[in-house]
Amino acid sequence: MAEMAIGWLDAAALVFFVAAWTLYHKLLESRRFGRLSLNALMHRYRMAWMDEMLHREVRIIDTQIMASLQNGTAFFASTSLFVVGGSLALLRAADDVLRIFGDLPLSIPASRAVWEMKVIGLTVIFVYAFFKFAWSYRLFNYAAILIGATPSGDRAKTPEARHHVLRTGDVITDAGRQFNRGQRAFFFALAYAAWFISPWAMIGATVAVLFAMLMRQYRSAAHDAIVGLSHGKPADEPD
Repeated sequence: MAEMAIGWLDAAALVFFVAAWTLYHKLLESRRFGRLSLNALMHRYRMAWMDEMLHREVRIIDTQIMASLQNGTAFFASTSLFVVGGSLALLRAADDVLRIFGDLPLSIPASRAVWEMKVIGLTVIFVYAFFKFAWSYRLFNYAAILIGATPSGDRAKTPEARHHVLRTGDVITDAGRQFNRGQRAFFFALAYAAWFISPWAMIGATVAVLFAMLMRQYRSAAHDAIVGLSHGKPADEPD
């Protein structure tokens, strides 16, 4: 029977990876720190979009925006399935892959059982991403229907119309949240893939991915631009 045990360093790298992903998720979606992130800042502009949509008689532009959001989500969902298929192919060809990489100066596990465990973990990550993207796509479909059911512009000031656009904005925000979770899985999958090289590579890649994602959410040019837009500040001159 194949030995499934992994070394303490591999176990520590896996625990660090899971902890980093979990903490980043909690940070980004918490009430205290999450509201300062780029994702949270975009919520108010979804609501502004809904308000503008409510006052438009012709809503072709809104349906085009929804189509663009759906197409992007569908692309990532289909990509997730392709990667899942590739991971399963690696699982079936474990012996051949280990034989090929055995001559390379990489710290790839000699045990087939450990290799298969790592591939299964990578597959699980992309299956999770697929479910997030698929649900996001479905939510965008629901939001498109809600936009179609939005009261006409001459009823924009009625309580029913305001309630409708607020709830529609919430559905679109939830769709965006699910999309962000799926994309987050893609980024952390890159860090996980470094585990095939060595546990130290996995730890280093996890730190690099975590740093890059935090910078994009809190210190990127896009974040500064949205904050400046919210405060009515003019953009800086480009270099």
